[in-house]
Amino acid sequence: MLAKYRFFNPALCALGSLRISPGLEDPASSACHKVLLLHTAPSELYPSPLEGKHAQPFNELPGKWKNRWTNLYHFWKEGGFHNVHKMMIQNFQTFGPIYRSGEAWRQDRLILNKEALSLNVLDNFVPLLNEVGEDFLKRVEMQIGRSPQRKWTADFANELFRFALESICNILYGTRLGLLQDFVDPENQRFIDAVSLMFHTTSPMLYIPPKFLRWINSKIWLDHVKAWDVIFTHADRCIQNIYRDLSLNRKSAKEYRGILSSLLMQDKLHVEDIKASITEMMAGGVDTTSMTLQWAMYELAKAPAIQERLRTEILAAKAASQGDILKVLKAVPLTKATIKEVLRLHPVAVTIQRYTTQELILQNYFIPAKTLVQVGIYAMGQDPRFFTKPEQFNPERWLSPGSKHFRLLGFGFGPRQCLGRRIAELEMQLFLIHMLEKFKIEAKRGVEVGTTFDLILLPDKPIYLTLRPVDSQL
Repeated sequence: MLAKYRFFNPALCALGSLRISPGLEDPASSACHKVLLLHTAPSELYPSPLEGKHAQPFNELPGKWKNRWTNLYHFWKEGGFHNVHKMMIQNFQTFGPIYRSGEAWRQDRLILNKEALSLNVLDNFVPLLNEVGEDFLKRVEMQIGRSPQRKWTADFANELFRFALESICNILYGTRLGLLQDFVDPENQRFIDAVSLMFHTTSPMLYIPPKFLRWINSKIWLDHVKAWDVIFTHADRCIQNIYRDLSLNRKSAKEYRGILSSLLMQDKLHVEDIKASITEMMAGGVDTTSMTLQWAMYELAKAPAIQERLRTEILAAKAASQGDILKVLKAVPLTKATIKEVLRLHPVAVTIQRYTTQELILQNYFIPAKTLVQVGIYAMGQDPRFFTKPEQFNPERWLSPGSKHFRLLGFGFGPRQCLGRRIAELEMQLFLIHMLEKFKIEAKRGVEVGTTFDLILLPDKPIYLTLRPVDSQL
C-alpha cells in the first residue's frame, strides 16, 4: 500500500491564491521532477464544452513556470520548503489570483460519509470526545496542584498531541489509550511512538522520492514502513477485540463503540478497506487538530478581552443547559467562530488541490482538462478584499451579517472534503469549553510567533503558555 502513495510538494511550483499545474506523469520519476513535467490531455479525447468562447490561452498564464530549473534553484535558495505559505502571498500579489506552475472510491466514500460527516451521527461522538476533554481538564488541574504558584507554564505541543490522539482513537476504535495518565501501557506506548515516527518520516518524502528511499534501503523508509506496520497491527487488534466482545455479548450491538465497530457491523465494506480508511483518519486527525488547538490557545492568550467574552458565553451556556453538553454546544456561537478564525489565520494546509474533469475558463484563461488547480487558502485568508484587517484575530467577523460561502476552506469542500471534519470541530469546541470555563490562558508579552511549513504549518518557535485557575489572583 505504501508503494502506491504519490507525494506532491506544492512548494515546487509558483504559488498563490489560485494556482494551476498540468497533470502529473511518470510516477517513477522524482517528486521534484513530477511537479515539473508538464503535459495536457489530447483534445480529441476530451471534447471542449467551451467551443466558441474566447479566453487567453493556457500558455500565457503569468508566473515563473517557464524557467523551471531557475525557479527551483531560487525556491531552494530562499528556504522555500519552510516558507511555502509566505511565497503564496508574494506570488499572488505579483501575478494575481491565477497563474501557472509546474467509481469505486465514490461508493466507499458515501458509506464513510454517513459514519463520519452526517449530522445524524454527531450525538454519538460527543460522549466519547467529552470524556477525553474532561480527563484533560483533570490533568491540567493535577499539574497546577503540583505548583506552589498555582499555575502551569509549558510548551503544550506534546500534551495537545496526546490529547488529540486519545480523542481520535476513542472515536475511531472505541478504546482509550490512557495517554493522559502519567503511566501508559507499554503496548499503547508502542502505538504512540509509531504514530510519532510515521509523522516524522513522512515529511522528508515530500522532497525525496519514496521510491528512491526504498531503493537505497534508507533508514527513513525503513522507519516509515515499520511505523505503519505497528499502526496497522493496532487496527487489527482493535478489530479482533470488537468481534470478540460481540461474540461473547460483552457489549450490546446497539451500544455505539466508535466508527470502526459501526462499519464492521454494517458489513458494507471489505475489512481491509475499513482498516485502511480508519487508519488514514487517525493519521490525519492528530497533529492537524493539536496544532490548531495550540494556535487557538496562543491567539486567546494574546487577546484576553476576547478570551473573557468566550468565557462569559460558555458559563452562560453551561448554566442554561443544566449539565447537558449537547445543549451547551448549540449555545456557543462565538466559540465556534473562534475556531474558524484560528483556521483562517493558521490553516493546517496551505492549499486545496483538485484536478479539472473538463476544460473550463478561470479568470479569462482556458484551463485544459486534467489540470491540477490549487486554491491557496493561506493567501486567501490574508486577503483584505475578503477579510477586513486580516492580520487581526477577530472571531466576531464570522458572526456578522453577509455571505461567508467559501471564505473558510480549512477542511476542503465537496465530496473530497476532510472526512474527519465533524470530529475535529467537536473535539476543538469541547476542548475550548472545558478549558475556558476553568482556566485563564496567558502568554508572555511581546513574544511573537511566526509560521514555518513542514508537512503542515507549524510555529517557527516553541509556544510557551501559562494556565491559571479562573479564580486565581495574580
